[in-house]
Amino acid sequence: MLSNPPLLPSPDTVPDPYRWLERSDSPRSARWIAEREAEFRSAAATWPLRAALAADIRRLVSATQWSPPRRRGGLLFATRRDDGDEHPRLVVVDPSGRERVLFDPVAHDPGGTTTLDAWEPSPDGSLVAVQTSRGGVERGTLRVLSTATARPVEPAIAGVRYAHVAWLPAHHGPAFYFVRRDDSDGRRGVWLHRVGGGADTLVHPCQAARTVPGVRLRRDRWLLVTESHGTGHSNDLWLADLASAPPEAPVLRPVHVGRDIESEADVGPDGLLYLRTTHGAPLRRICAAAPAEPAPEHWREVVPEDPEAPLDGFAVAGDAAAVEVVYTRTRLGISELRVRSPRTGADRAVPLPGEGMVAQVAAEADGTVHFCYADVATPLTVCELRPDGAVAPWPDAGPLPERPRIERRALSCVSFDGVRVPVTVFAAPGAPPGPTILHAYGGFGRPRQFGFSATVLAWLRAGGRYAVAHVRGGGDRGRAWHLAGAGRHKVRAVRDLVAAADFLVGAGECTRDGLCLSGGSTGGLLVLAAIARRPDLCAAVIASAPLADMVRFQRLGLGSMWTREFGTVTDPDDLAALLDYSPYHRVLRSPPTRYPAVLLTGFDGDTRTDAAHPRKMCAALLERATGPRPVLLRYERGVGHGPRAVTRAIELAADAHAFAAAQTGLSPTRRTPAGTAPTAER
Repeated sequence: MLSNPPLLPSPDTVPDPYRWLERSDSPRSARWIAEREAEFRSAAATWPLRAALAADIRRLVSATQWSPPRRRGGLLFATRRDDGDEHPRLVVVDPSGRERVLFDPVAHDPGGTTTLDAWEPSPDGSLVAVQTSRGGVERGTLRVLSTATARPVEPAIAGVRYAHVAWLPAHHGPAFYFVRRDDSDGRRGVWLHRVGGGADTLVHPCQAARTVPGVRLRRDRWLLVTESHGTGHSNDLWLADLASAPPEAPVLRPVHVGRDIESEADVGPDGLLYLRTTHGAPLRRICAAAPAEPAPEHWREVVPEDPEAPLDGFAVAGDAAAVEVVYTRTRLGISELRVRSPRTGADRAVPLPGEGMVAQVAAEADGTVHFCYADVATPLTVCELRPDGAVAPWPDAGPLPERPRIERRALSCVSFDGVRVPVTVFAAPGAPPGPTILHAYGGFGRPRQFGFSATVLAWLRAGGRYAVAHVRGGGDRGRAWHLAGAGRHKVRAVRDLVAAADFLVGAGECTRDGLCLSGGSTGGLLVLAAIARRPDLCAAVIASAPLADMVRFQRLGLGSMWTREFGTVTDPDDLAALLDYSPYHRVLRSPPTRYPAVLLTGFDGDTRTDAAHPRKMCAALLERATGPRPVLLRYERGVGHGPRAVTRAIELAADAHAFAAAQTGLSPTRRTPAGTAPTAER
């Protein structure tokens, strides 16, 4: 006789005793949240390093910070944040050097809950499109301001989410393309907006469900439209020549549609289409093609793939006679910046200020190239790549300031299945083994880049160590590394993190009682899943805005967009894999257990991961955790997943790392050696 087949799990039969916490506005939930807030305030008042960390973080973010500039119509546009500013403000600088403020989020909203999400000046510089959002919800408003008066010239466009804006040349009148990403009103796609001209025109409706549209206009002629397919490392790409059709009806020719290719495109001063692409190169290469024959079959390789370092960004600079491709790679968190001639193949490295991160590489119409540089000890700095190959800070204020010395070591551990996982460790020179924060992200194919974090630097200056586990699911070793830790294989990322924690303890870098795991969003999911699997793994966990309930994730925040990353509960095999590592459910299924100390953070304006995740996870841990270690929820209103006012960001960072210090034994008496004092290395 055949035995009964095993019953497959069903989302409707999975126990969920704290579903009522998904509604934060019910009286029951409000009382519960208020209790957690009181518990957090009481605990935070006892953390010895809290005030010192907050003061050091504030000192470290006090320098003036600019965005890369954009020059239009003889004017220079950029954002600027000075010491004491809560948000960057958009400024314009005229040829005489006179600077004016065009938009200040704090003047617009004295409560400080409005953020400047995006901005783009018109080709002649007379107008600027400004996108803002309020309360952290990331669903914003697009306004067109007069550069002369800094006032709106027409009613705002509502319901946009990080809208790309592509202005048309001046002879088309003031007009731009923009994208709507939200499904709420059924208007997702690329639209043409004529300033003061009435209703918008839909020029490209999204072709598939749950795709993210994008639009760019290059060389005042070539319209590039993309649709990204969730997190699956693929997108569709179209090209239109506005010289041969009116802006309201561009003839969009497919470059690649319905193919397993991810590409970002630009048009060079030589008139060629340049593409950073995964086609034939999982870690990406750069190809060129004639716009008349844009399909992959006609592409010519310009920059080959490096099998050890993903190619991240690029810009096409120079002039028609001497085109240069400026591009970046990331090699286990460290950026490389290079310049290649498509004509000769000559390739040279650009000297950088140190070992860190390069981002936002952009070329102006005059061939000037700007990029942002940061490392563990150097705040984000705009740099200019000059024609002679030299790199200088922008605005030109002389050499970069002195910085503390921080040592970086590249290590590795062996995971459960024999795969070697890189681990990077930062410490002040001569700092002995001791309290350590181990960070992981491991999702969406994103590589970890070692830029500036005032919080991390303050932790290192206080005598702690900071480690990063480059687990599968991230993009540190390309697409295959991502897919090896995605979908039904997501548990590999969790087990890689467990292996990294065991390795640090076994190698004498720290003790169990001196180890704190830390992760945000998808990284928050990993650290919670790691202690749900191994409660003895560490002393403490910081999970910021985490995913936690992997049965309900598709119904919360943007979870419906992430089925390529995690799978879907409607597939029984996917659901079984989700239940295997879902932190909320593993804790609920466990007997009373001694877990590490846990700090969860939740933001009521979070439209990405939804604060229901940390609320429900906190309730499950409070039910099952035994022993003296605390389970705390730091709950914040009026903010979301993304940027916030500087003071609020400092308070969040100081709270989280003071918690880690209190749980791992990092005390006010354990300070960094003298070698971490600022030194003139440059």
